[in-house]
Amino acid sequence: MADQQQDTYDIVILGGGSGGYACALRAAELGLSVALVERSKLGGTCLHLGCIPTKALLHAAEVADTARESAQFGVRATFESIDLPAVHAYKDGVVNRLYKGLQGLVKAAGLTYVEGTGRVVAPDTVEVDGRRLTGRNLVLATGSYAKSLPGLDIGGRIMTSEQALRLEEVPARTIVLGGGVIGVELASALRSFGSEVTIVEALPRLVAAEDPAISKQLERSFRKRKIAVRPGARFESAAQEDAQVTVTLEGGEQLQAELLLVAVGRGPVTEGLGYEEIGVATDRGYVLAEDCRTSVPGVWAVGDIVPGLQLAHRGFAQGIYVAEAIAGLEPARIDERGIPRVTYCDPEIASVGYTEEQAEEAFGEVESSEYNLGGNGKSQILGTQGFVKLVRRKDGPVVGLHMIGARMGEQVGEAQLIYGWEALPEDVASLVHAHPTQNEALGEAHLALAGKPLHAHS
Repeated sequence: MADQQQDTYDIVILGGGSGGYACALRAAELGLSVALVERSKLGGTCLHLGCIPTKALLHAAEVADTARESAQFGVRATFESIDLPAVHAYKDGVVNRLYKGLQGLVKAAGLTYVEGTGRVVAPDTVEVDGRRLTGRNLVLATGSYAKSLPGLDIGGRIMTSEQALRLEEVPARTIVLGGGVIGVELASALRSFGSEVTIVEALPRLVAAEDPAISKQLERSFRKRKIAVRPGARFESAAQEDAQVTVTLEGGEQLQAELLLVAVGRGPVTEGLGYEEIGVATDRGYVLAEDCRTSVPGVWAVGDIVPGLQLAHRGFAQGIYVAEAIAGLEPARIDERGIPRVTYCDPEIASVGYTEEQAEEAFGEVESSEYNLGGNGKSQILGTQGFVKLVRRKDGPVVGLHMIGARMGEQVGEAQLIYGWEALPEDVASLVHAHPTQNEALGEAHLALAGKPLHAHS
């Protein structure tokens, strides 16, 4: 089959995750010849080990909480237990349906899909199992892996998020090492499944990339859910026995649990792939790229291997950008600040733009306002707490939106438009938001910042 295929293309893409396949599909749509190389499964980490399966687990966790707490809504439901094999069957069903759909899209696009481990051997060539694919452009899209810490070996009762997706039973006690996005999401799910959870985070607060007000509310909400939070605690070592793991913190304090879940971030998959040998500039394994262009002409990079937000939709947007740039369409640059961010724990976190501190550094004088969800009818119906925080330039547009509470991830689309529009609070205040919705809280927040609050709640 390989002998019959064209081995010279307009674009050769190494990596079939969100960035790689988006680039491939858009390029094929624009009439370019494309070869897409993937060593594992089309869809990459996001589809198989990240976004989709973890959010399926989190939805199952939400269902468990709803069943367990149904009496407060006047519904007499009986909560028995978590059937993890059945949860995995549900999760895997979602993944498999999306996987089959993606395979169909790639097949229909008429591009060349090559399974196997590829390596860059020249600025225009990728080699896969002895076969050489030459491209007028190369796109590096090899993604990321779950990191650990020096001296902390993964195995047995010590695992990353990837192994946690296949847990056979709910541990009675879990220590989550890392309080970033992945850590708080899995901590939230495991708590909903019935595990006693402790989060150990070296930084002073959880989700440190978010506005400090969000971190404070999340920690308050987690403690209310009986998730123990240990910010400012540094890991020293871990030892496991047959029945438990013992974690030692700096200072000598020890914690015991049945599971240690390591969620200390993700590193770039670039080692041994030939990038540096062809002259691609890197820093600690990350590929340095300006507007997805590397230091080598004709070689592009997208997704998690490029420093910045490690989000599937960022890679997706970058892939489309690269395809259109190669096709000569001169696409608009991607504003990294305008990429929406959602953390799917309970309560959900959604944000776009600058934190208050970042806005002060960038623009000088700013104004901020918080609208408490206590004044929102749908929030009362859902029984959730949280707020919408807005940050604006002094007498200027809104440059940051930060939300925490049930279903806040669904509001981030409008938040992104507000940021991208450079809207004044008065502009958004004049829009009519449906009642009663969580989305209405976004409108009320802008009413308040415009100086005409209706349902302000302190």
